[in-house]
Amino acid sequence: MAEKQTGKVAMETKAKILVVDDDLVNLRLVERSLSGEGYALLQARSGREALAMVEQARPDLVILDVMMPEMDGYEVCRRVRNTPAIADTLILLLTAHSSVESRLQGFEAGADDFMGKPFHPAELQARVQALLRRRSLQVAPASTTAAGRLIAFFSLRGGVGVSSLATNVAVALSQIWSTPTALVDLALTCGQSAMLLNQTLRHTWADLAPIPIEDCTMDLVEQVLMVHESGVRTLAAPQSSEVAELVSAETVEHVLGLLSDAYRYVILDLPHDFRETTLTALECADEVVLVFAPDMSSVYAVKRVLDTFSLLDYHQERLTLLMNWTFARRGLSRKSIESALGIGVTYVLPYAESHLIEALNRGIPAVSHYEGKPLAGVLEDLAYGLSREVDRETPPSSPSAAWKRVSDRQRGRLPS
Repeated sequence: MAEKQTGKVAMETKAKILVVDDDLVNLRLVERSLSGEGYALLQARSGREALAMVEQARPDLVILDVMMPEMDGYEVCRRVRNTPAIADTLILLLTAHSSVESRLQGFEAGADDFMGKPFHPAELQARVQALLRRRSLQVAPASTTAAGRLIAFFSLRGGVGVSSLATNVAVALSQIWSTPTALVDLALTCGQSAMLLNQTLRHTWADLAPIPIEDCTMDLVEQVLMVHESGVRTLAAPQSSEVAELVSAETVEHVLGLLSDAYRYVILDLPHDFRETTLTALECADEVVLVFAPDMSSVYAVKRVLDTFSLLDYHQERLTLLMNWTFARRGLSRKSIESALGIGVTYVLPYAESHLIEALNRGIPAVSHYEGKPLAGVLEDLAYGLSREVDRETPPSSPSAAWKRVSDRQRGRLPS
C-alpha cells in the first residue's frame, strides 16, 4: 500500500510508522492522532499484509491492533520477534481488552508497549515518542571511564524488595551521574528486573548461555542488553527455567568482567539462594547489600548469610545491611537487630508499600514515577550513598537534576 504523507511529513520525516488495523475507522483515528507530528505513516489492513510490509518497508514502529481476523495482533507480534531480520522492530499493541491477562499475553508475545482503546490522541503521541526515544538510546555507547563498581542486592528471604531496590538504584545511578548503568538479573529462574522496567524479554541470558567463553565479546553482550529510557541497560533473566540451567558460573563471571570494564556501575539482582552462579556474582561484587525486613524470619536469613560469608572468608567490609520496612508497624527495633547480628544497619527505608506496588504494576520505577517526592528522594539518596567514593567527592561539571536534588537534601535545603 502506498505511503501516506502529509505536507509536514514530506518536509521533515521523524520516523516511519506502520499502523495495522482491519477497521478503517480505527485506522483513520490512529493516523489522525499522529498526522501532525511529522511521521511517515504507512498502513496495513491485515496481519499477513503487516508482516510483508514490516519486511519490505522496515518501519521504526508498528502500531498493531490485537483483534483482527485470520491472524491476530499477538500472532503478528510473535512472528516478527521470531524473524531475525525484523526482530528488533518496535511494536505498540492496541486493544479494547485492557485486562491484566491481555497485557501479559501482549508482553509474552514480544510487544514493547500496550495501550487500551479508546485512547486519547495526546497519550498515543506520548507513547510513540517514548518508544522512539528508547530506540535512539539503543545506539548510545556505554561509559568507558574507570573500572565499574559492581553492587549486588541479595537476601535469602523473598518478599523484602531485592529486585525493586536493585532496579530503582540502577535507574537512580544512571540519572544522578548521567551515565548508562548495567542492571544484571541473576534470578535466572524467574527474574523480575525487565518487568519492573516494562521491558519485553526480547533478549536475555539465554542468548549468551550457549556461546563459548572465548567468543563472548562485549560487542555481543551489548546486543543482548535491553535499553531503558532512563539509561539503564538490562541483562534479563531467561523466560524458562530450562534455559536458566544452561547459564554457567563461568559465563556469569566472564560477562560481569566485561560489563565492569564498560560501565561505571553494574547492579546485580540476585536470587534467594547460594547456587553456583549466585556465589560467583557475590565473589565478583565490590559491595553486597543485604536486604531484610524487621521481622524474625528476615533477621534469621541475614544471620545465615553472615555465617556463610564467614565460612567463605568474604570480607565484612564489602557488606552493607539495608532494612526495608515492608509492613506498617510492630517490627523489631533497629537496636535489637544490630545487637543480635553483631553488625550495624547502614540504611533504613521507610514503609511505602502501596507506592512501590503502584509503580511495579505500571512498570515504571518508583524513583522516576514519584520524582521530587519523598520516596524518590530516599531511593536517590540510597543510590548516591552506594556510589563510588571518587564520584561523591568530585562534583560533576554538568550536574544532573537528580544530582542537584541529592545535593540540596544533603545541605538541608529540601526534606528527605
